[in-house]
This record gives sequence, structure tokens and C-alpha cells, in this order.
Amino acid sequence: MTSKGPPGTRGLSIPVRTAKSRSVASQRWLARQLNDPYVQAAKQQGWRSRAAFKLIELDDRFHLIARGSRVVDLGAAPGGWTQVAVKKGAAQVVGIDLLPVEPVPGATILQGDFADPALLERLRGALGGQADLVLSDMAPNTTGHNATDHLRIMALTELALEFALEVLAERGAFVAKVFQGGSERQLLDRLKRHFATVRHAKPPASRKESSELYVVALGFRP
Repeated sequence: MTSKGPPGTRGLSIPVRTAKSRSVASQRWLARQLNDPYVQAAKQQGWRSRAAFKLIELDDRFHLIARGSRVVDLGAAPGGWTQVAVKKGAAQVVGIDLLPVEPVPGATILQGDFADPALLERLRGALGGQADLVLSDMAPNTTGHNATDHLRIMALTELALEFALEVLAERGAFVAKVFQGGSERQLLDRLKRHFATVRHAKPPASRKESSELYVVALGFRP
């Protein structure tokens, strides 16, 4: 069995041996991880998560990360997107998460709530100026109830946008995860007021069965 994926990987299917202590759902998750070409490629290339390829693909399409730019990664754990921003040549990269994140060479990691005014001041000190790009791959714990999950991630995206409006430089960009069904009208209207271009995108690294999308807003107008 073969599957398509990132360059440099083989589409080999790895069987999962069942274990009495492992649930059916756990077996399925493990099988998906073992046979996911993006998981394999992430390990081979030194990325902390398969999600790194989502940002790589978004950047290839929208040219988000300019050399010498300042980038903020909200919900940075485990650090894959922060790694990509550094690798792409950003001069200042700051990752923020409630959870501890292992240091990423070339980046500053801040642990705390990005909505905390005290952390905002620390961020500005670490960046040395306004941000050129604010990234958010954050998602709440899913309940399995589509309407509830959609409302939760939209609320999180609204908070991330509020943060971006505070720290972005003119002509900056904002990228955030949402769930399929599209961004709600209120969020889209706000984005269109503050950004020249607003798009939805589903990068190839996003699993087909996943309902996630990314909203990409370019050309910030303070």
C-alpha cells in the first residue's frame, strides 16, 4: 500500500500489533501515525511535529515569512511552527504557549497566556518592534459536537486576532486555524476591515478527514 506525502518519504504501510490494553481508537490513532508520510518526514527532517509542513505549504503559497521579519507564534507547543519561522530566515521569532516548550535555537519562548498584558510587554521587548506576522495554530480540545467545536475555535481565533491587531506592523499578516464551515461573518468582516486580502486555505499536510482550515489575512491596515 502506498500513499502520497512530502518529498523524501516512502509510502510504506506499517501494521500495528494489537494489544489487550490498547483500545480500538488507540490502535487506529497509532496506525495513522505510523503510516502518515508527514509524521515520517517530520522525524527525518528534524521538525517537532507534522504541523510544520502546514506552515511550510502555507508559506510557499502566500509568501508569509520574509527574511529579517519579526514573527509571533501563538500556541507554539511543541515548537514546529517556531522552527519553520527560524528556518525561513525570520530575524526575531517569539513562541508563546501556556505549556512549557523546549528551547528552539534562534527563537525566544515565552510561557504564559498571550492575553495577559504583562506577557504582551515581554513580547514587545523580545521582538524589538512590531510583528510582521502573527501565527496561530491553536485549537481547543474537541468535543465531537461540530457546532460546539466551531464556536470554541472561533472564540479562540477572535482572541488571537485581538492580539494581532495590537502587535502587527503595517502590511503585516495574520494566519489562524479555523474549522470547516468557514469563518463566521463577524470575524470575516473584521478581517476585511483591517487587511487588504483575506483567504481560506487547506494545506496538503492537513489531513483530508480533518475539518481544519486556515484563514490567511495579508496587508494589515492599522
